[in-house]
Amino acid sequence: MNSPSRVIGFVNSAHFIDHYAMLIFAAAVIIMGPALNMAYGELLPYATPGFIAFGAGSLLTGWLGDRWSRRHMMLIFFLGIGAAMISVGFVSSPAQLGAALLAIGLFASIYHPVGTAMIVSYADKLGREMGLNGVFGNLGVASSALITGVVGQYLGWRFAFIIPGVITIGVGIAFAALVVHEDRKGSKQAAAQARVAREHMWRVVLALLLVVVAISTTFNAVTVALPKLFAERLAGLTQSPALLGVIAACVYVFGAMTQYTIGRLLDRHSLKTVALPLSVVLAPLLYLAATFSDLPLILVSIGIVMGAFGQVTVNDAMVGKYTSEEWRSRAYAVRYFIGFTAAGASVGLVAWLYERGGFTSMLHAFAALCLLAIVAALILPPEIKVPQPQAAE
Repeated sequence: MNSPSRVIGFVNSAHFIDHYAMLIFAAAVIIMGPALNMAYGELLPYATPGFIAFGAGSLLTGWLGDRWSRRHMMLIFFLGIGAAMISVGFVSSPAQLGAALLAIGLFASIYHPVGTAMIVSYADKLGREMGLNGVFGNLGVASSALITGVVGQYLGWRFAFIIPGVITIGVGIAFAALVVHEDRKGSKQAAAQARVAREHMWRVVLALLLVVVAISTTFNAVTVALPKLFAERLAGLTQSPALLGVIAACVYVFGAMTQYTIGRLLDRHSLKTVALPLSVVLAPLLYLAATFSDLPLILVSIGIVMGAFGQVTVNDAMVGKYTSEEWRSRAYAVRYFIGFTAAGASVGLVAWLYERGGFTSMLHAFAALCLLAIVAALILPPEIKVPQPQAAE
């Protein structure tokens, strides 16, 4: 039997790597543009196929996780995404860049349906472990902006992909040696904490669909655009890529802290009680950010990141609470297929809106989209608590 803490530790590290890898390009593109003689708006769409694969691939990877092996799929994740990151460091044309970013997206699609299902299978307290797992994911987002900015400035953008790729392959080798395949069906799990009445399940499905589309699209748009937004709007404070990376990283840390806090709240309160306050903050903050710069923009960005990242924890917990072990990877696959496909489209939407009206138009558009999150929180049904078995003495 695997040690739950060891498995969760590797899965948390995979969440860090997953988001780190997907966002290296968003930070490096600022430096890559001049090197490849391409404008920001021209270069950014090359990431779109990778982000679409990030979502679309989850249907197959989630099915393989349930039907074959979650452990084996995670091993493929570590080795594959590591090799794909390294390959970006050796591209010599935009077409090669697009293909390498597509490979990152395909391997990255393994983590969420498979890794999140493993967290639920091994967790004792679902909310706490989901929150902690979210912290690792957001630290990956934050570290990507920070480390890519520093490495890109001093070693060049190619090493910003190569170095984390090599490290990820090393983690994969350790995972292969320390985590064995096993069947978790029938084991004690944290998922069966609550249910809803059968006649209200349509409300859960509709709420999940609305909030996943709104939050996943906004989450991805914000994380992709934030480095460039800060480069433009924080010119009064600094123009150093490394320092801009530090500022972006500090903003993301607040999101990580929020996810852990939201996870703990979900162990004590219903999804609706936690989701509703989170849903009402995003639209007004995104609208305000459209006209802010320097310190006010940083403060509003912290609020946006806290709201969006907290909602991600709610979405994951919703699936974890209401699905059984044998279907869990596939349930997460559908959740992430919808979310990441919408998120993939957001990359092209960011570029399109930026070309036509700058970040003002972009932020206004996503503020309107986040009104759907309020609707989703309002239609969530009440939960029925499931009695938990007492631990053996």
